[in-house]
Amino acid sequence: MYQSSQEITVNTRGRGLIEITPEIAKFVSGQGMTEGLLTLFIRHTSASLTIQENADPDVLRDLDAFFSRLVPDGDSLYTHTSEGPDDMPAHVRSALTQTSLQIPLLKGSLALGTWQGIYVFEHRQRPHVRKIICHLSGAAG
Repeated sequence: MYQSSQEITVNTRGRGLIEITPEIAKFVSGQGMTEGLLTLFIRHTSASLTIQENADPDVLRDLDAFFSRLVPDGDSLYTHTSEGPDDMPAHVRSALTQTSLQIPLLKGSLALGTWQGIYVFEHRQRPHVRKIICHLSGAAG
């Protein structure tokens, strides 16, 4: 069994979803593995990872709108507001989503569905630099 890890950096523009499928696929293709499992882990508590439709941008806008309604900024319920009104809501959004993903590798490629893409879901209003650990384990071809 072979293993390989790499950290990738994603610059966000603020709240929203940023597709990272091409960067992840580039990492995978450079490892020479044919079968295996990719684990992705985001090293932050106010952003998350998700696999979502990458064909219709309305899906991404609707997800963002849903989370804005579900976990609004500035809610008086929260006491943790040291970094602003979006601070605790970003942590709640991250807790409701995922900080890690696992994706099978089949015949040297990510086994994503036709309309699936890998996204960083930024939960803060302002831009951030996000770090994602990519770990691939499997068999070489």
